[in-house]
Amino acid sequence: QVQLVESGGGLVQAGGSLRLSCAASGRTFSNYAMGWFRQAPGKEREFVATISGSGRGTYYADFVKGRFTISRDNAKNTMYLQMNSLKPEDTAVYYCASAKTSYTNTRYSQYDYWGQGTQVTVSS
Repeated sequence: QVQLVESGGGLVQAGGSLRLSCAASGRTFSNYAMGWFRQAPGKEREFVATISGSGRGTYYADFVKGRFTISRDNAKNTMYLQMNSLKPEDTAVYYCASAKTSYTNTRYSQYDYWGQGTQVTVSS
């Protein structure tokens, strides 16, 4: 079975930073693209960022461009999301996910394994 475990969430003031991690096991990590999604209370889950299996390709949602950086360390089977200049509207549960292919994907349906999420709360 594939397991994904997020960590690094917490409470931070607006303008601050957090670094989320996603540790993966159960498959050949470098063969699959990964992604981050988030879900705020009362809202649908939305795409945040994705990274190709090799780590060479990345793509971001418009609302995080210039603030967030996705990366991965295939030797450690771990993906990261560095979040800077956080805003209250970034408050959500953040989920890591493993895609069905090695290519970057923005759609929820293109991911077949999901972590349980980590809470990020940004105060004003």
